[in-house]
Amino acid sequence: MTMNFIRQALVACAVLAFGNAHAAPAFKADITGQGQGQGPAVILIPGLASSGDVWQGTVRHLCGPRQCHVLTLAGFAGQPPIDGPLLPQVERQLADYIDANGLGKPVIIGHSLGGFIGLKFAIGHPDKLSRLVVVDALPALGATQVPDVTPDQLRRMADGTRAAVLGQDEAAAEQSRRATIATMVAKPEDAERIAEWGRRSHRATVAGAMYELMSTDLRADVARVRTPTLVLGTWVAYKAFAPRAAIEQTYRSQYAKLPGVRIEMADTARHFIMADDPAWLYDRLDQFIQ
Repeated sequence: MTMNFIRQALVACAVLAFGNAHAAPAFKADITGQGQGQGPAVILIPGLASSGDVWQGTVRHLCGPRQCHVLTLAGFAGQPPIDGPLLPQVERQLADYIDANGLGKPVIIGHSLGGFIGLKFAIGHPDKLSRLVVVDALPALGATQVPDVTPDQLRRMADGTRAAVLGQDEAAAEQSRRATIATMVAKPEDAERIAEWGRRSHRATVAGAMYELMSTDLRADVARVRTPTLVLGTWVAYKAFAPRAAIEQTYRSQYAKLPGVRIEMADTARHFIMADDPAWLYDRLDQFIQ
């Protein structure tokens, strides 16, 4: 994976609709299932500019007797945006949400940006969850090509990406959005659904979340995670840039300090694993959660 490709992909997914931020919760939660003695509750967090609907199939598979809480983050897919950096507010409000709803130690499953949020939550609240599943996300996205990148370099790169997102006009954004999403999911109907979530997202919120994601390096901090963690990665969408072994090694090196982490790579699914190969995803979730 080259840094230019990653930057272009993030820009294309993130250049979305404008709007005015105002005070609102950091996420909306939809609750499914009764949670009657079938194991811990599950919290599912979608990725950048995505709706919680990305987890519909996963919810049908996991939930019922087991209770699931599906989040859609503020500013994404039509949810009202909020002022200030999004990720710290999501983390803080998620801790309060777990306590207020008596969830004990839930399982957190996060995709992409949602997986990064799950990592940050496990680092900051090591006693608040029972298991963590990270779906195609890394502790330091900005360091994929330059492992020894400095914090200042990460911030400069993130600044440039944020400026590109905010500066692109809507016609160019739509063109690049469609091209990039086509590399992230196989079926055209899934690509259109994901693109529509992007169109309904708040551009400044998405640009800010991208800045937080790209300027942050959690590779050392993951040593503080005390939760059993499963990382599910992908490689086929990036095979033009690097072979499978090199991409898998990127995952293993970035998660090297996370105690006992389990890493598995999908061989057919692109970034949206839950859409491209749900059976593979469900099998890994069943084994890990149970």
